[in-house]
Amino acid sequence: MIKFFAFIFISVPLLALAQSNPSANIEFDFLRDVMGKKGVMIAVGLIFFIYSYKNSIKFFDWIEDQTYGTRDYILQKLELLHIEVESRYITYALLFLSFGLGILTFGVFALMAKFTSGAVMALVISIVGWKFPRPFMDYLVERRIKQYSIQMVDALNLLANGLRAGLSVPQAIGMVVDELPAPVSQEFNTILQQSKIGVPLEEAFENLVKRVPTQDNEMFVSSVNILRETGGNLAEVFDTITGVIRERVRLAQKIDTYVAQGKFQGYTIFAMPFAMAGIFTASDPSSMAPLFDTIIGNIILVFALGLDLLGLYVILKIVKIEA
Repeated sequence: MIKFFAFIFISVPLLALAQSNPSANIEFDFLRDVMGKKGVMIAVGLIFFIYSYKNSIKFFDWIEDQTYGTRDYILQKLELLHIEVESRYITYALLFLSFGLGILTFGVFALMAKFTSGAVMALVISIVGWKFPRPFMDYLVERRIKQYSIQMVDALNLLANGLRAGLSVPQAIGMVVDELPAPVSQEFNTILQQSKIGVPLEEAFENLVKRVPTQDNEMFVSSVNILRETGGNLAEVFDTITGVIRERVRLAQKIDTYVAQGKFQGYTIFAMPFAMAGIFTASDPSSMAPLFDTIIGNIILVFALGLDLLGLYVILKIVKIEA
């Protein structure tokens, strides 16, 4: 049936070309009299309805993922960051970022009597605000994991010294919690709290790997769990792991230096069009006015901004080195 309506919808403009052919006038007049404009609109509406109905599950799943899914995603990331926020505040923040900023932007442009420019900029800012929360939360979690990896060297040194002094593993973990700052102290404190409420220590360490999924953590947790079952000198193992982690951190910091140079170059190239636009606006405002006062100018401005963002995205993907 979809193909039937699609055929009818496509045939109407094609048959309209037959007006110049006298032999086709009868067929064209019949089709026009039967369908007309309303008939074509009904056919298009039926096609849209059938397509939407067949893909309704995917459509509503996408809507749920972009609304409640985003809120739940942020709450999960905040839990990893050990930040407690009520879900309703997250909802308010998402509404403000997606709609509030757009409305404010349109209001500012409306005060300057630039309604078209305001509508375009409001749409762009609303889309950016809608897509911004997830990458931002991923950035915060990734930054915290990097801080944790750097602090793991000191944490393992404290654990090794505590075990040599005759402390048990939970007691040595408590020393790490007391002596070191967040985030490593928060994660080790979570291990202690889980152990106090009856969670086996091995399972508590496995939960640490789930919260902070790094190779150093997996190596640390595996060594602790294996040696606790088979026996062995945990202090010496921690010293060995400390040396490995220290070399990894040193290499990662060296890589981050080169990556930071590439990112700085990308940000510089990204900012050049804005700097040039500012210079042209300051020197000759009339030459830049059509970009903001006309519809074609707004379209060109949005298109140029999109290309600029695309270029920045490509540069950042090139300079990024996966661990």
